[in-house]
Amino acid sequence: MPSIIPGWVYSLFASLVVGVIIVASCSLATVNVKNEAETQQMANLAQYVATQSLILITHVSTDNQNATQYLSLPTQVGDQVYWISLANDSAAAWVNCGFGFTANLNQTGVTIPAQVNASGIYVSTYGRPVLECNCVNNTVTLTLTGES
Repeated sequence: MPSIIPGWVYSLFASLVVGVIIVASCSLATVNVKNEAETQQMANLAQYVATQSLILITHVSTDNQNATQYLSLPTQVGDQVYWISLANDSAAAWVNCGFGFTANLNQTGVTIPAQVNASGIYVSTYGRPVLECNCVNNTVTLTLTGES
């Protein structure tokens, strides 16, 4: 009889270890799916801002009038605060975005296919995002700010 009890204890311990491994694997998979969804939503937000920017640039370039666009963006992605910035160099302009309060240019980015001076940073906790576009001496300037 004494040899049966250690066998049951071993089986119980082995079942417990396998159960912990399964729960940990499922938790890790859930976190990965959530992170992928949030990253995809950030890419969608960058694409939305780039599209709205291009619409404003086209409108200002053809009509030579200033234009303002209030953007419809969520206050958080998942449960995280995010930022969006506009920047340019001599070759192109682009939209960058990422999580947190501080802009880091190594995050998700989308190129704006237009010659424009672009600047500004919007953090999702700083009010409603506003795109302003104007044209002075055939130079189009695009600015992103947060309205309080």
